[in-house]
Amino acid sequence: MTTSDWGRVDTDGTVYVKTGDGERAVGQVPDVTADEALSFYTKRYDALALEVDLLHKRVSSALLSPEEATAAIKTVREQVTDANAVGDLAALAARLDELGPVIATQRETRKAEKAQRSTESREAKERLAAEAEKIAGGRDWRGGANRLRELLEQWKQLPRLERAVDDALWKRFSSARSAYTKARKAHFAEQDAKRADAQVVKERLATEAEKIADSTDWGPTAGRYRELMRQWKAAGPAPKGIDDQLWARFRGAQDTFFGARDAANSALDEEFAANATVKEQLLVEAEKLVPVTDLAAAKAAFRDLADRWDAAGKVPRDRIKELEGRMRAVEQAIRKVEDDKWKRTDPEKSARADDMVAKLEAAIAEAEAKLDKARAAGDAKRVRELEDNLEGRRSFLEMAKRASADFS
Repeated sequence: MTTSDWGRVDTDGTVYVKTGDGERAVGQVPDVTADEALSFYTKRYDALALEVDLLHKRVSSALLSPEEATAAIKTVREQVTDANAVGDLAALAARLDELGPVIATQRETRKAEKAQRSTESREAKERLAAEAEKIAGGRDWRGGANRLRELLEQWKQLPRLERAVDDALWKRFSSARSAYTKARKAHFAEQDAKRADAQVVKERLATEAEKIADSTDWGPTAGRYRELMRQWKAAGPAPKGIDDQLWARFRGAQDTFFGARDAANSALDEEFAANATVKEQLLVEAEKLVPVTDLAAAKAAFRDLADRWDAAGKVPRDRIKELEGRMRAVEQAIRKVEDDKWKRTDPEKSARADDMVAKLEAAIAEAEAKLDKARAAGDAKRVRELEDNLEGRRSFLEMAKRASADFS
């Protein structure tokens, strides 16, 4: 009989393994020696021990979920319990028992991690729902749509929550997206309607602009074009491609009219150039009247010059302001001299000045008579009052006489 620390081979070739309850037969290996038979079952144990060791490392390293680890341990434990192998099977069972607390700890850790992920996911979904609602309440029709698509992708990456909570948050998020999409569609539908209305208006304006493009009634037609442009701007944009086409028509008609007007004005300017030369000569004569020394002569000369000025006719547009300004300056200088003279000789003002002088002289004569009486009576206080009064009135009289002299 061959024996070892953990088993033996009986004389009949049966191999036994030692257990806590004694021993049990694990099998026979025919046509081999006892040592070879024992070695065969010992190697089975070694293989089983290696499997237990690998499982121990995988569970300790948390490579398996607690559920997967529990199932694997159960399977290996069954193999160890009924193993047809020779070795310390109790030690292998003990190694498996060591994994129970490890799995329990891992289960608690995973539970806490899951709760943390759930909290983070809920907070993230609440933020996404809140942002979606904010976008839905705004009017950023392009940026908002892009941002909502980004938020949806972020939502898809987040873990699901408890059904009731997840459904409630999704309802908020989805409702916001739906409200935004509905408002966006309504906005662009309204814009399309406005563009369609603008197209009708601008087609009418372009047509009218083309009808009057050949007009030679320069002033009224230019004014009409200004009004058409005001209406064009007020109409708003038409559909993009059509808007460009209508503007090309409208602008082309304007260019035709104003080009013709400018050409006509240029021709007139050439024709009026000789008139400008005549008016420059008249200005030389007119500016010699200033400064005015003889008002009557200056007025007569200016009237003659003004008649000749009108008879000279129109001048080029770019000379009007300059020439008219110089002529107006001479006219204003003569008028100022005339106004100053009128102010000095105004009969009404002269009469008022003379009346003031007469009244002051009468008042002074009366005050002097009172002063003589006060002196004769020896009333010193009254004398001082009358003397002060007379001094003031005599000053006013001097000013009144100077004013009267100005009108004489």
